[in-house]
Amino acid sequence: MNFAEMMTLAPHGPDTFVGAGPTYPWGGLYGGQIVAQALRAAAATVDPQFRVHSLHAYFIRRGDQDAPIRFEVDRLRDGRSFVTRNVVARQAVGAILQMSASFQVDEAGPIVERATPPVIAPPDQVTSTKWSTMVDVHKVTEPGHITNWFRMTDAIGDDPLLQACALAYVSDDVPCDTVASQHPDARPDGGDESDPDHSWMVASLDHAIWFHRAPTVDEWLLTDTYCRGLLSSRGLAVGNAVDGDGNHVATFAQEVLVRHRV
Repeated sequence: MNFAEMMTLAPHGPDTFVGAGPTYPWGGLYGGQIVAQALRAAAATVDPQFRVHSLHAYFIRRGDQDAPIRFEVDRLRDGRSFVTRNVVARQAVGAILQMSASFQVDEAGPIVERATPPVIAPPDQVTSTKWSTMVDVHKVTEPGHITNWFRMTDAIGDDPLLQACALAYVSDDVPCDTVASQHPDARPDGGDESDPDHSWMVASLDHAIWFHRAPTVDEWLLTDTYCRGLLSSRGLAVGNAVDGDGNHVATFAQEVLVRHRV
């Protein structure tokens, strides 16, 4: 399954769509996939002159990669310049994700850049951590900080919605690792938290993205993500995405659950 196929959702009644995902090495569904598909479903109920500017999602249950996903869209508001949608993704076990998304008509205004790209070697000089045929990833990891090159290897085309969905897809890759790398008990033997013999686990709790510019995710983008702290079993990661020209494309934030297995 390629990215375009994954983003092709079948209508299944009024404002309801059904999708599926590929098989992942760790089993279950990848959170970024569900967020991207939920955004695609929300946008299917919005006039094309509105562009997504933000989304906020809660991961409710682990998804089943062998089962279809039903996306139910609620039209919360249709305004002249803003549109708001709520999406619930369901499988047989119940809701697995709830997401709100806001769309806006493009407006002229000032451009003030405050985010600056980090200093990092080119992608071909950074270790590849590719985990999917859809995306190419190169990370530099420090405790509580990950700098990351990424691009979609599947052709996305010039559809700004699919480009935004692609950014939503890849933006879920780094925050969990950023928080986990800061935890004092994380990876004590260098192992992977998905290993059932490992004594701890991580999971995404919620995820937010603010889209500042239309992204081009089949070209190299750079993310700079920091763990802002850990409190009890929850940690917060915040990051920026910039393009090859240093333009601030998006900001994302995610709260991550880190706990010992019981």
